[in-house]
Amino acid sequence: MRKWKNNVFVAVTGACALLSCGVLLLIVGAIFFRGLPAISWNFFTEQIRLVGAAGGIFYNLVGTLILISTALVVCTPVALGVGLLCGVYGRHSRWRERFMVLLHLLNGVPSILFGILGLIVFVKFFGWGKSWLSGGILLGAMILPTVTIALIERIESLPAKYLEAAAGLGLNTSQIIWSVIVPQSLNGLITGSLLGLARAAGETAPIMFTATIFAGATLPHGIKESPVLSLPYHIFVLAQDSFDPSVGEKLWGTALVMVGMVVLLSLIALPMRLRIHEEAYHP
Repeated sequence: MRKWKNNVFVAVTGACALLSCGVLLLIVGAIFFRGLPAISWNFFTEQIRLVGAAGGIFYNLVGTLILISTALVVCTPVALGVGLLCGVYGRHSRWRERFMVLLHLLNGVPSILFGILGLIVFVKFFGWGKSWLSGGILLGAMILPTVTIALIERIESLPAKYLEAAAGLGLNTSQIIWSVIVPQSLNGLITGSLLGLARAAGETAPIMFTATIFAGATLPHGIKESPVLSLPYHIFVLAQDSFDPSVGEKLWGTALVMVGMVVLLSLIALPMRLRIHEEAYHP
């Protein structure tokens, strides 16, 4: 009876996995075949014209790269500090489990809440208006739990013999951290950063209130009132006029570029992620 239940469970979960993969491939395939005709050299090198019906996505692509690069710069040192605090200093503390629950809860916070927070704090209270910096900070805060959790998992998967050998050489805790733990955990930090950036690249809600506009922006010229163009918001606006064939082609082309960026970041992170799990089970 138990074996029969196990077989049924495996069959059901396998069917669900195949269904999910099938839906994903269907969506990606539709985006690919509809967006491919719009892809050209001019599409990547020209700026938007005729309210999205002509031109390209040069400044949209540059703006997206600026936002996710800022998010990475903001997030990385904080994630490193929090990861070391939880994975090293607080590894056997009572508060660690509660802190990990908090990180997972923060990872599930809807992105629109980050956008509203940024509108209140950066746009209104600080008086920045729409600024690339506020958008980058919000995206960095949004991906912080993902990066931190990946780093903590990597720290905890390190073989104990590494730490024991370092302690046997007379190194103190700080020296062990900077000579052993941090270098051996960099792939976890990089993996979490890539996965976080893959998510941040496609977010619209955190930046539509604080950092991006549809047209008229080029490169940032400061902090206050210095918005950028972005791929997600470009898609959001064009989707409202998608019945126009010329706009529809640009819409699908932009979507293909953004999906390609997300897939590329995820594929780069995948081997590192698999290596972390392999070392965790085979130290």
